[in-house]
Amino acid sequence: MNYFVTGATGFIGGRLVRQLRTAGHEVRALVRSPSKASDLAGLGVSLHAGDITDKDSLRAPMAGVDGVFHLAAWYKLGAKASARRDAERINVQGTRHVLELMRELRIPKGVYTSTVAVFSDTHGWVGDESYHHDGPWLSEYDRTKWAAHYQVAAPMIRDGLPLVIVQPGVVYGPGDPSAIGAMLRQYLQRTLPAVPKGTAYCWGHVDDTARGHVLAMERGRPGETYILAGPPHTLEEALELAEQITGVRAPRLRPSGRMLRAAAAVAGLVERVVPLPETYSAETLRVAAGVTYLASSDKAKRELGFTVRPLEEGLRETLEHEMQILGMRENGKRDA
Repeated sequence: MNYFVTGATGFIGGRLVRQLRTAGHEVRALVRSPSKASDLAGLGVSLHAGDITDKDSLRAPMAGVDGVFHLAAWYKLGAKASARRDAERINVQGTRHVLELMRELRIPKGVYTSTVAVFSDTHGWVGDESYHHDGPWLSEYDRTKWAAHYQVAAPMIRDGLPLVIVQPGVVYGPGDPSAIGAMLRQYLQRTLPAVPKGTAYCWGHVDDTARGHVLAMERGRPGETYILAGPPHTLEEALELAEQITGVRAPRLRPSGRMLRAAAAVAGLVERVVPLPETYSAETLRVAAGVTYLASSDKAKRELGFTVRPLEEGLRETLEHEMQILGMRENGKRDA
């Protein structure tokens, strides 16, 4: 099969492309700078310069493929207003461009990567594909991914577009560039000041999440949505597991959600006058304030054969990888 992939240089997209190539599929990847994607070229991926915000740049590489994987997205917490405009341009308009061309070029099937974050804070409840949240949202990422899911992808599906939507939870693994990866690296370096109390996610290893995308293309029913979420754990539980694995002590400071929400309100006032570092922005504090992004992958397990490894297994691999890069041994000691 011949597949077109956006977001191939990203965390999930890179693993997806490798899995597709290992299975013998041809892959065309949209990249903004082919010179910076030499690792993909080394896998035999056909690189095509372009950007999802430029619809015309998508037409030639999408023509004639058997399927489309659309993973490219904007993600950042605490970004300035000028950067947040990119969220709308990339997450919403970019998705519209990809899906419109999929329809115009009569591509047989597509998989669009949404997120469990469109549910926002589930307040401890474990949602499923039938759950619908209409706001408010904790971040600009949540809001724009919601708009792309429900105002772009869903209406086009109702009009007959042969699209499958997948919703990963929190994705982690070796080389994770996200806030979760940064948190784990801070923890290993003993610079993580605190762990918010009650904040919980469904933890999916990046390789399992990428495999879920492949299964959605191969077995997913067009028009359906599948949650690709791992087991639910609080951040406190994750860091306690990390401590057992590495011997590095987890932070003992555990601020409550109420405390962080109060801090977010103060930060919001301060931001009107002076900019704050992203780590201490109102948005970043809101997302950490005892919130839960929880959802069940039972449907994906039942219909796709989706599986996900336990957090302890995936976290061990991730931490050992990061410790090797940091030159650390167990108990947080650095190699000589």
